[in-house]
Amino acid sequence: MHPRDHALVQPNKPALIMAASGVVTTYEDLDKRSSQCAHLFRSEGLAIDDPIAILMHNHPRFLEVCWSAQRSGLVYTPISTHLTPNEIEYILRDCGAKALIASAVFAEVAAQAVFNLPASTLRYSVDGSIGGFTPLESAIEPFPSEPIADELEGVEMLYSSGTTGQPKGIRHQRGDRTIGTPTPATAGLASGAYGFDADTLYLSPAPMYHSAPLRFAMALQRIGATVVIMEKFDPKLALQAIERYSITHSQWVPTMFTRMLKLPAAERQAHDLSSMQIALHAAAPCPVHVKRAMIEWWGPILFEYYGATEGNGATAISSEDWLQHPGSVGKALNCTVHIIDDDGKEVPSGQVGTVFFSGSGKFSYHNDPDKTADAYNQNGWSTVGDVGYLDDDGYLYLTDRKANMIISGGVNIYPQEAENVLVEHDMVLDVAVFGIPNDEYGEEVKAVIELIDFAQGSPELETELLEYCRARLAKIKCPRSIDFERKLPRSDTGKLYKRRLRQRYWKDHATGIL
Repeated sequence: MHPRDHALVQPNKPALIMAASGVVTTYEDLDKRSSQCAHLFRSEGLAIDDPIAILMHNHPRFLEVCWSAQRSGLVYTPISTHLTPNEIEYILRDCGAKALIASAVFAEVAAQAVFNLPASTLRYSVDGSIGGFTPLESAIEPFPSEPIADELEGVEMLYSSGTTGQPKGIRHQRGDRTIGTPTPATAGLASGAYGFDADTLYLSPAPMYHSAPLRFAMALQRIGATVVIMEKFDPKLALQAIERYSITHSQWVPTMFTRMLKLPAAERQAHDLSSMQIALHAAAPCPVHVKRAMIEWWGPILFEYYGATEGNGATAISSEDWLQHPGSVGKALNCTVHIIDDDGKEVPSGQVGTVFFSGSGKFSYHNDPDKTADAYNQNGWSTVGDVGYLDDDGYLYLTDRKANMIISGGVNIYPQEAENVLVEHDMVLDVAVFGIPNDEYGEEVKAVIELIDFAQGSPELETELLEYCRARLAKIKCPRSIDFERKLPRSDTGKLYKRRLRQRYWKDHATGIL
């Protein structure tokens, strides 16, 4: 279960195709270049379990770099390309990255992010030059394509924001690290889940730095399938890609469904989608009316799963079961779901509580033992803080988001980062940031601000504060609009009752999510 095995028996088979350009990476290419890069890493002193970071757009080299780390026993961290230089620098320091591989299209951001890092931090550019970076393509040329002598399975460490607003690396326990042994998180996928096999043609329209696109793509290359990656999602191009490459499997987030459904009927019906066998979706709750419309359009091929980057448990549901249980995210998958109240007791079906999992993978938060401890209860069950209930048939329904988190277009956003920025403005006394309904993205980021002088509130000040935030944080983390409040609802002890504010914007919705 490794690309090198497929390179031996089917060297010319496409391991990867870029959807728009049609650029093909064969299994021979993938094996050769990832081996050369592994030799490069060893020559630079990178040893087993050393960390590296990847700042790249969807590009043929992305998975080559990941596989070079995977077969070198390294810990590799893909970084969101939406982050600011300061945010990237924080992750590089926190994970202890000994190397950064960056796309040249992010030259300015990458150069700023490493400016204050030790000179010993290796810097490689891909698809062009960056000042102070060595082009990776030329750096690997002198090295052999045979495997390194000490090949060992590596592991990804993805980052998720913590309650303090700072991102936290998610570490997973690693068992057998013999080359060709997938992680528990991908073993099921590589073993034929959802009908995956060597004949699968899998379309991945999302950024590869996200956990699901990365893990699914690498799992499918373990079994010799072909992965088709969109350079950037576009609803028309997505439908064209399904037809052009006879896609059998694909994975989406709900906002992509919304955009495709909004295309004119003639454009939606212009493409042959009959090759599609399964369309997976996850990352954010799918509005009931959107999912129903997609099933009517594509047929009962939609399969939803719910889980987290932490990999501590999952649920899954087919189209047929969803139509019988609309709004559910499914039944437990190789684990057990528990709904726990505030007193730590398990509640019966129909009652809302915090969602815990048992019987699945263990994880920890890098450099944060307190946050790790908070994720587990006295029984050893773990949670990421989502709230929901089970029905009498064991189907899980989510009713609220993990504490304060916003999911917009499938991207997790933690509001404290924006709150910490906005409260620094001279005219701001207090601030609350939370998610409000958005028909396309599910949620959008909203700020409600208490000014030092309420009379100063104006559209002009709103624009100023929005620009102030965007200059300091990734745009996706910043509010799209701001309302001014005379006084934010806080208790005498200083606790902010954010739910009271949030309820105003969600009053016409049955639950706290879309």
